[in-house]
Amino acid sequence: MGLVLLLMALTALPASARTEPGLPQPSPTPGAHPDLPAGLGLPDLATFPGSALDDASALDDASPLDDASALDDASALGDRAPAPVPVQTPAGGLSSSEPLLSSLEPLLPSLSKPRIFRGLAFDTCMAPSLDTMRRWRASKYGAVGVYYGGRGRACRHQPRLGHRWMRGVQRLGWRVLPVYVGSQSPCIVGGHKKGSRIGRHAWSQGVREGRDAVRRARTVGIRSGSPLYLDMEAYRYRHKKCARTTLAFVRGWDRQVRGKGYMPGFYSSADSGVRHMQVAARAGVRDLPSVIWFARWHTRPRLSREPVLARSAWSPQRRIHQYAGNVKERHGGRTLVIDRNLVHAPVARIR
Repeated sequence: MGLVLLLMALTALPASARTEPGLPQPSPTPGAHPDLPAGLGLPDLATFPGSALDDASALDDASPLDDASALDDASALGDRAPAPVPVQTPAGGLSSSEPLLSSLEPLLPSLSKPRIFRGLAFDTCMAPSLDTMRRWRASKYGAVGVYYGGRGRACRHQPRLGHRWMRGVQRLGWRVLPVYVGSQSPCIVGGHKKGSRIGRHAWSQGVREGRDAVRRARTVGIRSGSPLYLDMEAYRYRHKKCARTTLAFVRGWDRQVRGKGYMPGFYSSADSGVRHMQVAARAGVRDLPSVIWFARWHTRPRLSREPVLARSAWSPQRRIHQYAGNVKERHGGRTLVIDRNLVHAPVARIR
């Protein structure tokens, strides 16, 4: 069946689902799944032949099957996959490989100076009032995740969220992580989002929703050069047909967002969506996310030791770890139900 399917067979799905609708899905504690071989670096995808957006009109008609099929047959990759060479691993570690690439540093060639935040962040379903955000400046957090759009968003009615709110939190010193909750995988684990699953034409649907993500971002004052994080709840990625559909949607969304001058990010459970993206990266698939936001709860916050991610993949400055969720915190006399995140990644530019 091929090396990739063998790797997929070694993985495990999250053991539990989140109980509160509209919020991201956690992964189990470390040790509940086998490690993937470490050491694969994520290539700068725009450097591969044919990945540049020379013709924006091609986004609507492009077919995702050329690269997605590589997950079924590794021999079909041809020269699109980076050639691996052996590298030394720590004693007792698994064997690994590194791609022959001159540099892994650029987040996007067209973005010379992305705004990077390093520290703790929280996200919550409903955008808090500006007064609450002012009071929460007394907390340990320096950035906030904002669910600004998407048909799968739980808190669809956001009376405070707009350009004025974005400028207000920026003046207060906050950094913003914009989250777009679009269509969800056909084999999504949680039942509360099954009404917003990806349809038959996954690639074109991803392109349409990528266009919507950019339009809504501009409406609330998020400038080009900013990251937009696609929220994809945990799904059964080892289901072959579902995995292809989901990957086609994500790639279409990524290409559209990237072509409009924004940086596509991806949020999911570490043991489903994030593991799927790592497998796709190993296979040399193009149009993958530039930033990874992985959910693994009940563990210490850490960016560099996530078991499903190769050490050099989405690194440096391209990772967010959601390490706790649905917890209550009170600061400045105001209580919120939040998820906790450790961040070393791009944040929004607010005009």
